Amino acid sequence: MWPFFLFRSCQVVPSCFYESISFHIHLNTSRTSAVMAEFGRFYEQQYAVALFNSVRYEIEGGGNTQTQLLHRKEPLKNKSIFSGGLFQYLEESKKWRSRFLYVGDSYNISLYESKAAHDRGIHSKGVINCAGYRALTSMEEYLGLLNNSLGDTKAKSASAPFLKCPTQFPIILWHPYARHHYFCVMTEKEQKKWHAVFQDCVRHSNNGLSEECKVATPAFTDALRLYRQAKGHYGTWDMMCGNQAQILANLVMETLHPELKNLIVPRLKGKLQQRQKDWMLISDAVYRQVLSQTKTQHEALAQVCEMERPRLDSALRTDMDQIITSKEHVSGKIRALVSPRIEQLVRSKVQPYIHSILEALMEPTSRGFSEVRDILFRELVEVSKNTMNDSSKEKLGEHMDKISMLAFHPVKMQNCYEKMEALNLEGLQQRCDVSSPSVFIQRAQILMRQQMDNAVHTFEQLVHQSLDGHSGEDLCKTIQRCQDRVLKKYDYDSSTVRKKFFREALLQIIIPYMLKQLSTSCSPDLPKFKELIFEDFSRFILVESIFEEAVLQSVSKDIMMAVKEAAVQRRHNLYRDSMVLTNSDPNLHLLGEDTIDWAGQFGGVKGETQGGEVTNRKRKQIVSMIQLDGVPLPYESCQEVPGVDGIPEENEGQREQDLETEKPVNPVQQVPIEKEPGSPESVTEIRDLINPVLEVVEKDSSQLTNRMLPLEEGDEVKHITTVTEIVSRESPKKVEGELDATQIERALEEQQCVSAIESAIQQIEIAIQEDPGEHLSEGAIDSDGEFAQTSKNSSPLHHDDSGFQSPANENVEEVEPQPDTGDEVVDAECRTGRVGKGLLWHVTSQNS
Repeated sequence: MWPFFLFRSCQVVPSCFYESISFHIHLNTSRTSAVMAEFGRFYEQQYAVALFNSVRYEIEGGGNTQTQLLHRKEPLKNKSIFSGGLFQYLEESKKWRSRFLYVGDSYNISLYESKAAHDRGIHSKGVINCAGYRALTSMEEYLGLLNNSLGDTKAKSASAPFLKCPTQFPIILWHPYARHHYFCVMTEKEQKKWHAVFQDCVRHSNNGLSEECKVATPAFTDALRLYRQAKGHYGTWDMMCGNQAQILANLVMETLHPELKNLIVPRLKGKLQQRQKDWMLISDAVYRQVLSQTKTQHEALAQVCEMERPRLDSALRTDMDQIITSKEHVSGKIRALVSPRIEQLVRSKVQPYIHSILEALMEPTSRGFSEVRDILFRELVEVSKNTMNDSSKEKLGEHMDKISMLAFHPVKMQNCYEKMEALNLEGLQQRCDVSSPSVFIQRAQILMRQQMDNAVHTFEQLVHQSLDGHSGEDLCKTIQRCQDRVLKKYDYDSSTVRKKFFREALLQIIIPYMLKQLSTSCSPDLPKFKELIFEDFSRFILVESIFEEAVLQSVSKDIMMAVKEAAVQRRHNLYRDSMVLTNSDPNLHLLGEDTIDWAGQFGGVKGETQGGEVTNRKRKQIVSMIQLDGVPLPYESCQEVPGVDGIPEENEGQREQDLETEKPVNPVQQVPIEKEPGSPESVTEIRDLINPVLEVVEKDSSQLTNRMLPLEEGDEVKHITTVTEIVSRESPKKVEGELDATQIERALEEQQCVSAIESAIQQIEIAIQEDPGEHLSEGAIDSDGEFAQTSKNSSPLHHDDSGFQSPANENVEEVEPQPDTGDEVVDAECRTGRVGKGLLWHVTSQNS
């Protein structure tokens, strides 16, 4: 990793920077180890507490409201989200190239050279995990984030970026620490669809902590919260994105990134765009190193706790009654001390704001869930109408197969998600230390998707159960009854889910604020209560956790009352919990939890399997491919779109624009066409100056003796090339006229290349003066014609463009002479690259 970082940064970073590279590496490693060591202490404490809560809940039992809708375990089994072609900017070649992107059930974005490469199972070019990213469609927004990350006060928001998009529809994946990814498409329709897909990938990847882990996940989140509180950060955190290793890497970078920026950015040289690019490369290298370290150390920490779990579990089950009694005794003592302070804080600074915060949460959230219901209703009505036109089970299976993945269709669900984007908590950002509402927005959007999937899955199970023994007319009525039942159940579950979301959001906003206000007055008194806890129970009873529970219980009653009042008033279609009995439809939960294969059961279509699993290339895609009317998509040919190597500074923009207006423009790609390299004749002229070539025209073979040409004294033959010219039977005057025109054209071209020839001769003379022997040896190789043999139909786009060849390629086969048929001319185009003190040559072919 670091060699790559050094290589990419060596062009702009001065030599003094390399002297501190070892210091920076040591700083990254030591900072990561320090953070992980401190976090590990919190994690080990909270792991025992989380295990105690889990075992206690298992023994005593708990009553959550039973949902009315069914939930399936693996909704995306044998499915893919989306795949298609677009253009990607490659930083290595500084060019745009077409790529085929595949988004599977893991929501990771896999990049392939083409669709054919994906279908053949070729390894992908790369995989993007979108945790922590933001999907942008505006270059102006990206530039604003880029300038803020560099911290350059001289940067302007409208300054030109270090790359130019060949189309007007960019899609950029931005990350505060990791590498950025640049894409573009041809039309606005494509941009909206890809943007919805990328946003869904970000939303799913950010939700990387599994809710199924009842011990590890609570222990991790509580340890992370306590660690940040110890550093003075009590509010929400935007970078709690991804899995455990990614979250911990963000935790390390939260403090390491500003320090490195202060150390490195002032040493970067060059234009603003170049400094931005190099700083992003450095930041990405550091982030990947930190991520690798946090992943390894967290796995080791989790393994230690898991190995200790059996012993802790046994101790808990043996002494559970005594542990609970001891905890209640200590809790009573702590409440008696802190309750007056907590109640005063709640009355003066919390209660007056609960209703306003709740209203700000309810408005956009309820609109989003209402939009989910509207989309569900329209799709179910469409199925009912199609069934009336064709009541066959095959047709019904086709329609049901389309609707089964409605919740995971990012384009159709985009309207629901956009309703939640209107959440505004601007007044709370300073008062309650709420950095941004993104945490609540993404949580509500995930709940919308879950409720939509539960409703669709319940409808599928009800219809599938009612298929046997029904005629076409009865089938339509059955579908209508199933639709009405599902919508009623959705209304109840939607109300239940939203009320729970409101309570959790209010607690997440208010509790950190209260803890921050009470920390100075209550925290110094807590350590003395540790003396009341038996040593054997000290792993499961923590006075800090008891204090937080006391704060939580003091404000929970007011929050519950506010939410209940909104439900009684039927605001935003909220229901009271007692309106629907929990056992209103007991037979519904007897149905299956697996996804129904409608296409396989009724359509006769089954996926291709390998080892019992459907292959990625044969998985059914949820989002349809983009088809544009009248616009050919060259994605399958991996068309290369030229990039922009030089981006002008602010004061050079007008002069560069004037020069660009004089360049020819490609009407398809809308970018200036780069000029081709110098003509092969000029290079041939240089070579002839070094090694003169004698052209002999053989008209009468009788002039030669045994096919040998007599030479004058002092001449030396190094290489003989025989060229056979086939001339059609034409009049002598016509042939002479064509020869005269050719000579005139060659004379004009030679005149244009005089300056290039003189410059090349000077470089050659300098090289000869530096090391004549070595130059002569390589000149002999060149004059002997030992070049790499080129294909007759080879293209200039496929030649080696590295600038030099390794010495291993010096001894290669001699080029066979090719007859000039008039259809194709093979030229020896030479490219020079300084290696040591010599010159190496490339041979390419060009089509006439």
